[in-house]
Amino acid sequence: MMTDRDYTLILDKSGSMSTPDQVGSRSRWEIAQESTLALARKCEQFDPDGITVYVFSGRFKRYENVTSSKVAQIFLENDPAGTTNLAGVLQDAVNNYFQRKASGQAKPNGETILVVTDGEPDDRKAVFEVVITATRKMERDEELAISIIQVGNDPQATKFLKALDDQMESVGAKFDICDTITLDDMEEMTLAEVLSNAITD
Repeated sequence: MMTDRDYTLILDKSGSMSTPDQVGSRSRWEIAQESTLALARKCEQFDPDGITVYVFSGRFKRYENVTSSKVAQIFLENDPAGTTNLAGVLQDAVNNYFQRKASGQAKPNGETILVVTDGEPDDRKAVFEVVITATRKMERDEELAISIIQVGNDPQATKFLKALDDQMESVGAKFDICDTITLDDMEEMTLAEVLSNAITD
């Protein structure tokens, strides 16, 4: 299921990403960079025509056909600032998938959207609505997967992500398409496991 699939990476560059979680440690943005690069390299093995990358805070920017070497450049070009409008960027990524699917340009196995974020979004309800609406357009469970990777240890963010992972069907989603993990969890897994969990969890 991991090949013949498109991968989209969404990077949170809101202001809180510039915070270090421990005194004297690197910022969340710097810590996210390593894991994100490793993920991008892995996605590239499965999606050789390049992945789609978004960076977002209050607004978002979209980069097409990105190779893993370009991901490093994207980190250099962007600095954390602003709010966490996750619903807006997620909506764009999901719409883009369904547009490509309708025009026959989507890969046969669908798409995985990986979100690297540290905080609670500006509007939790809007994020839930984007996910619920997306699941209602899907034909099969594996077709679209959203995996959210938490950087840092904001307890409110953890709570929100748990709800996304566990409660979506109870609030009306047709499929359970969200999987959430922390960067700490990721250290104990292979990247292939992270990507396959996104689809099958």
